[in-house]
Amino acid sequence: MSARLTRLLRPDVQGLHAYAVQPSAGMVKLDTMENPFGLPPALRQALGARLGEVALNRYPAERSEDLKAALARHARLPEGCELMLGNGSDELISLLTLALDVPGHVVMAPVPGFVMYELSAKLQGVRFVGVPTTADFELDLPAMLAAIEQHQPALIWLAYPNNPTANLWDPAVIERIIEAAPGLVVMDEAYQPFAERDSMPWLRRHEQVLIMRTMSKFGLAGVRIGYLMGRAAVVRELDKLRPPFNVSVLNAEAALFALEHAQEYERQAGIIRSERMRVMHALGQHAGVRVFDSQANMVLLRLPPGCQPAAVFAGLKARRVLIKNVSGLHPLLGGCLRITVGTPEENTLLLAAFEAALQESRP
Repeated sequence: MSARLTRLLRPDVQGLHAYAVQPSAGMVKLDTMENPFGLPPALRQALGARLGEVALNRYPAERSEDLKAALARHARLPEGCELMLGNGSDELISLLTLALDVPGHVVMAPVPGFVMYELSAKLQGVRFVGVPTTADFELDLPAMLAAIEQHQPALIWLAYPNNPTANLWDPAVIERIIEAAPGLVVMDEAYQPFAERDSMPWLRRHEQVLIMRTMSKFGLAGVRIGYLMGRAAVVRELDKLRPPFNVSVLNAEAALFALEHAQEYERQAGIIRSERMRVMHALGQHAGVRVFDSQANMVLLRLPPGCQPAAVFAGLKARRVLIKNVSGLHPLLGGCLRITVGTPEENTLLLAAFEAALQESRP
């Protein structure tokens, strides 16, 4: 790029790394926490016919309202709350950060956590404060309370379950954080279909709590539907920043179809939860491998001392299995790999490939 064009771009943007997506053609794809199941043939055919009738010449306003109503019913939205749609959760994260872009404001989150919290803050010019978890990836309550007291954050992100660690935080600790928070607390429930509890009790009790969910892990990662729930007065203010037609008619129709057939996606989630236990147990049988508890559709593990994550990752990739090497994302993740739970057949291939790759990497 020429010097003339370089001068036009923000220096901080030029210094960032783009969000990396690994090529996955021909691989057993277990790197991005997608639902590995497609629709049964009959439902696929029905969806195709329905999408063929969508009025692509019209803006999607009315269908978006229908989707909001359907999601509110699906989530059992409490009285006095409203729901806002996003083009995936990423757009909602950006809009929330934009809404709170006031000089001196701070965004806070436990780390390691979802990278978009920090990235969105940096792009918006809002200061981000990351508070390290404990070595076991639990919330460090004294550290969180001290950081809240010092920085008075306008927004605290709490992923529930967390990414990439896959665990649910202690409810008593979350309650203390919410009570201490001077601003909004957003519970990011991207992996809620796979968890044993959710954040609805806090939404009902606390006006500053918002819940963010996505249909990506539900089974529609390619459709890009996120939604934010909270007290009506708060959501209405945030909704002013939303582009008026941010969800396409095709995406809205596909999401409505999925909600009408929610039992199929619930069946798939049940298989994933069962397979998660099988994968965790099998991985934990290897000497020196630590498997962390998971309430999501992914498993975090730490390799034995001396085994290099890059070598195990490469060994799996050579066997056409793609996972995520998270060991360099944060010091607490040293030696860690993250594996998405796939279909039973994919998981069997994963476990065989992991055993071989691990043996190759042992010192």
